[in-house]
Amino acid sequence: MHVEELPLQARDGHAFTLRRVRPPAPRAGLLFLPALGVPARKYDTFALALAAHGFAVAVPEWRGIGSSALRATRTHDWGYAELLGQDLPASEAVLDSSLPWCYGGHSLGGQFAAMAAALSPARCAGLVLLATGVPDRRTFTGMKRLAISAFARALPPLTRLVGHYPGERLGFAGREAGGLMRDWAATVLGGRYQAYGQGETLDGRLARLRAPALALHLAHDWFVPEASLQGLLDKLGDGPKLIERFDDARLGARADHFRWMRSPDAVAGAIGEWWGQLSP
Repeated sequence: MHVEELPLQARDGHAFTLRRVRPPAPRAGLLFLPALGVPARKYDTFALALAAHGFAVAVPEWRGIGSSALRATRTHDWGYAELLGQDLPASEAVLDSSLPWCYGGHSLGGQFAAMAAALSPARCAGLVLLATGVPDRRTFTGMKRLAISAFARALPPLTRLVGHYPGERLGFAGREAGGLMRDWAATVLGGRYQAYGQGETLDGRLARLRAPALALHLAHDWFVPEASLQGLLDKLGDGPKLIERFDDARLGARADHFRWMRSPDAVAGAIGEWWGQLSP
């Protein structure tokens, strides 16, 4: 098996690629969304590990990252509305309709997977939430809560002053669109997902989503305390939810926010087992 690149174009003209792996006779598919600032190619090892468990895997590029034709500037800005309303539909359009598709993602990508599923519930056979949770400041404690609150309050003036988010200078994520980071900051401070051009608030749509959800939590994940993960699960409707916890021994590496990407076999195995229980 190998990873292939498929060029895509959103309705607004944004050109990017989708990386995909298809095993012989796949039993299901996973549309998997990367973490903030992480190029899609970084998930190739994970995609191949999942393909060994019978999954076709599709990983689209983030707008402004990697193969994307855009880069964030003062005159090229975007937020959640463009990612949900432009890029995700372009990726969904090329999925093999003969397969049941799960939506999944890592970190902010996991949040977007849940939002995308809430917008297209009939398309989503299940949710795979990997090292992700709602970034509500109330789910953090002590100095972490103070730090994330201060960072979120600083983002609107910072991004308007600079014209984008200079993550490569600040050591968190990469060069990101100001609108994207302001949308993220609003969730940190308010704990909610707004409409983002979609009409009804996304919290309302999430509450009606009944797809089965698998949440994978890493023991040393500074970015996602378990309360943050639980906060995201609590936003979902009454479908079945399963949390799989990974310590260093189970993962075979340090179980933190990014290290699992180098050793994804245990994570891929847990996803395969979960799907096998849903669709024996």
